[in-house]
Amino acid sequence: EHVVESGGGLVQPGGSLRLSCAASGFTFDHYTVGWFRQAPGKEREGVSCLDNSNGNTYYADSVKGRFTISRDIAKNTVFLQMNSLKPEDTAVYYCAADWRDFSANFYCTEPESVDSWGQGTLVTVSS
Repeated sequence: EHVVESGGGLVQPGGSLRLSCAASGFTFDHYTVGWFRQAPGKEREGVSCLDNSNGNTYYADSVKGRFTISRDIAKNTVFLQMNSLKPEDTAVYYCAADWRDFSANFYCTEPESVDSWGQGTLVTVSS
């Protein structure tokens, strides 16, 4: 499904950013939506996922307590609020959505299940 990510940028350590994932041509109802990231030289990893069929969420251990995934139904957009950012959070962040009833846990831990990737949005955490 086609989604558009936005909201990346340069932020100092300890700062915050909010990423947006807007759906194009469909609604997120009953979709599992995930935020993934890929840092230079590293594999793509699941950061946070939301199963809209039941509201269950998944967070990678590295972001628990700092990142929050949420959905604005009216705007048909899923957000990733990132607080207390660290240099190791620097990466290209991607959003993906799937209708195949994947759990949030599965979708985030099995990024190879994602059908297609968008261009992503770059987040740089640096002083």
